[in-house]
Amino acid sequence: MAALLQGSGRRRLVVVRTPRERSVRHYDELRVRREAFPMSTPTTTDQRSRMPNPLPFLPEMAEVGEGLHKALQNGAIPQTTIHLLQLRAGQLLGSTYFTIRETGNLRRIGESEERITAVSTWRDAIHFTEAERIALELVEAVLTPNPSGERVPDELYARASAHYDHKAMWSLIMAIAHIGFFTPAALIAKPIPGMPPGQNYSE
Repeated sequence: MAALLQGSGRRRLVVVRTPRERSVRHYDELRVRREAFPMSTPTTTDQRSRMPNPLPFLPEMAEVGEGLHKALQNGAIPQTTIHLLQLRAGQLLGSTYFTIRETGNLRRIGESEERITAVSTWRDAIHFTEAERIALELVEAVLTPNPSGERVPDELYARASAHYDHKAMWSLIMAIAHIGFFTPAALIAKPIPGMPPGQNYSE
């Protein structure tokens, strides 16, 4: 819609657009901008690891990793607890690889999105059992410096012992050790998130 304005002895033609016309024009401008400068959508296949697969260089790693993995299958603690603990470890370490891997593991065993999402704020979430809370507290204590004393004080150990016997406690320790063993690789070599073992390196 055009309007003719007159002032200072001169006439000006002013285009006045309706809200709908302004909206359409804005959409068209955005579309042209996106076509001129397309945004890349990252996918798993687009990503590359920093380093190649370590096994051709250090084949012994497979045996160590397999032993740690086997230790977590002894049935002393639920697999859910292991994956919750390892997801929290991945969050604390700032590892996308671990967080994506453990989120996927929890979904595969049927965990709800509410419980998975609440791991990062487990202290005030209602979604976890007391035994699961102790496991999450233990991994936080191990991975977080405590400027006022021991990372795992006697009081925390006593509460954990009320929920886990010696075999279960060692299994929790191995679940944390499993993450600890692979932490340098996850943070330095940066395997591709979401890819299965053996396919999570670019070479």
